[in-house]
Amino acid sequence: MAFSSIVTFFNRRVSFLGKTLALGLLSTSLYAGDILSIANDLNPNEDGLPPPLEKPLDVSVCFFDMQGKNGDFYSKAKDLALIAKRWNVIANIKVFTDERVAAENFKAGQCDAAGISTMRARQFNLFMGSIEAVGGITTYEQLRLLLRILLDPKISQLTITEPYQILGVLPVGGTYIHVRDRMINSVEKAAGKKIAVLDWDKSQTEIVNKIGAHPVPSNLSNFASKFNNGQVDIIVAPALVYRPFELNRGLGETGGIYRLPLTQMTASFVINRAKIKQKLPDLDEKLVAFRTIADKFIDQILTQTYQWIDREEAAIPSKYWLTIDPDNEQKYWNMLKTARIEMTKQGYYDPKMISILKRVRCKTNPERAECSQTDE
Repeated sequence: MAFSSIVTFFNRRVSFLGKTLALGLLSTSLYAGDILSIANDLNPNEDGLPPPLEKPLDVSVCFFDMQGKNGDFYSKAKDLALIAKRWNVIANIKVFTDERVAAENFKAGQCDAAGISTMRARQFNLFMGSIEAVGGITTYEQLRLLLRILLDPKISQLTITEPYQILGVLPVGGTYIHVRDRMINSVEKAAGKKIAVLDWDKSQTEIVNKIGAHPVPSNLSNFASKFNNGQVDIIVAPALVYRPFELNRGLGETGGIYRLPLTQMTASFVINRAKIKQKLPDLDEKLVAFRTIADKFIDQILTQTYQWIDREEAAIPSKYWLTIDPDNEQKYWNMLKTARIEMTKQGYYDPKMISILKRVRCKTNPERAECSQTDE
């Protein structure tokens, strides 16, 4: 069985107010120059943009950056907070190096909002948290179409699980399987190997157990170091972590990265609606009134984000990139589909989102066999 089969076992609207609150989220995917080009188009009362809020809105944000206050993401978040001030939104960013702690502080009411991975945000809203269903969205084109669909006013209520709401997501990049030994090219050869799994996602542990491998509980703060020092043989990660976490140390001369994304990783901006509505009682009216603003900027933001991701992937030495045997391509998709269906039945994914993801895949590639089937 080719390596394509192993990927089966890993998973894992912007309105005016959403835009200003979610500016911190952009820091997960843009360089300073990119931020400046977007910032030039974001000014109150210009190009159809609304005026500032009548009263200052103070928003505390629990923000995850693996490198803490020294991280590039946090630095960009501070810059973007300055842009938010143009609309009288005052963001107080609390940075955390441990994503679990950031999420728990947000859940405990210590912050009004959180900037965290969508996988972690799934606990706050299953619908939006299912965007990263394994094999659900694998290309930029598909993700761009999905984010436009999510601007539909009829979908707004699905993003809410009181008291929480996921205002929006932005790309972090395709997630690729990294192996310390490129000879690990089949499920059989993965048996007995150590694989990093998210310590809070039981489904990943169950899946790794099924293939006879050893799950090693990890989190987004330490999985890279475990790979580099040999505690695990396999990780799944986007290109953006290669440089800051020196994954070349783990890959060495024998490792590789299989260029076949399990999914498109995203970051989510989550709010506590109850806390914000205490400060802004007409929150929902503001969101409805300015939803159409997103249509003006989403393509610009996504294009610049994708350009950044492309640069990060291109910076990885070509010797590490490996390809999957094309003869096993359909087998790969069939297995991913089976995994999605099973995990949806188990409650890990929201069936409404799973249905939307299929619509997106079939819109971009109507010749797919699944498009004539009704099991998803």
